[in-house]
Amino acid sequence: MSGFDWPALMQAGLHGLRLKPAEFWALTPAELRLMLGEAKSHTPLVRSGLEALMRAYPDDNGDVNDG
Repeated sequence: MSGFDWPALMQAGLHGLRLKPAEFWALTPAELRLMLGEAKSHTPLVRSGLEALMRAYPDDNGDVNDG
């Protein structure tokens, strides 16, 4: 089970937001939450977080002339 309350989400999107079905199904869950005013604020990625990601997932593909 996905954990989404599809009937409630469809009610909110199709009736509350007056979206057409194709518009509703084209949205990501994050976009729908934002439109419904439920988006939570996330802390932006700062330099230290980016550096930690770069250390954890290096782009080393063996190409010395990578740009």
